[in-house]
Amino acid sequence: MRDRAGANESKEWYFRELRRLQINLVKLHRHVIAEGLKVLVIIEGRDAAGKDGVIKRIAEHLSPREVRTVALGRPSDREQTQWYFQRFVSHLPAAQEIVLFNRSWYNRAGVEPVMRYCTAKDTEAFLRAAPEFERMLVRSGTTLLKYYLDISRGEQVRRLRERRQDPLKQWKLSPVDQAAQKHWRDYSRARDAMLSRTHHQDGPWIVVRADNKREARLNVIRDILARISFAGAAKRKTSGADRDIAQEFNVKLISSGWLAK
Repeated sequence: MRDRAGANESKEWYFRELRRLQINLVKLHRHVIAEGLKVLVIIEGRDAAGKDGVIKRIAEHLSPREVRTVALGRPSDREQTQWYFQRFVSHLPAAQEIVLFNRSWYNRAGVEPVMRYCTAKDTEAFLRAAPEFERMLVRSGTTLLKYYLDISRGEQVRRLRERRQDPLKQWKLSPVDQAAQKHWRDYSRARDAMLSRTHHQDGPWIVVRADNKREARLNVIRDILARISFAGAAKRKTSGADRDIAQEFNVKLISSGWLAK
């Protein structure tokens, strides 16, 4: 009985804290509209890392006219002949908009090389170009926020099993999901290279431990609120994310084992 009561209390606390943070997100969004800001939020992570859930909690109470979620599929034959970043450009935010990318151009640093959808030369060219592309965005007035949701191998197994067993979640399954565990180590190496080579001053990576979905959601929102100053923020807005859950990338996170292996 105590365990159940504790779980209920924890759940109630989560929803209270989520509401508090979402109220501040609404205030932040009003500031974005009033000041004509352009905000781009990139959410990356392994399969089943909880990207959909994080994005839903960020966007669910914001104005749908000025908030967009972008989740592009595989490029068409024509798009494959274009400059790699070209198909993403039309989805970038205009003034007063917040755009959330559920995966992004970083597919070229993760899914594509691991699943051999591109060559090693393509990936190397991308890793050199991505920071320059992002610096151009920032110089043009875009606020760029990048989050990588990191889960453990055991938690990914559990979530993928849940998807297969739950008829309401089976739409999420794909051939890439099915190969996630088989290529776990390949994804780890790709993640480490991506974070190391595309973390830069204008586009730092914030790495979020995501085995606990609720903690991950709260800490992404806390970090967003802490990185963009806005009028009307509550006194208890946040001092930023819990560093045990989310922190700015540095190479020590790899060598120390803070990131899932």
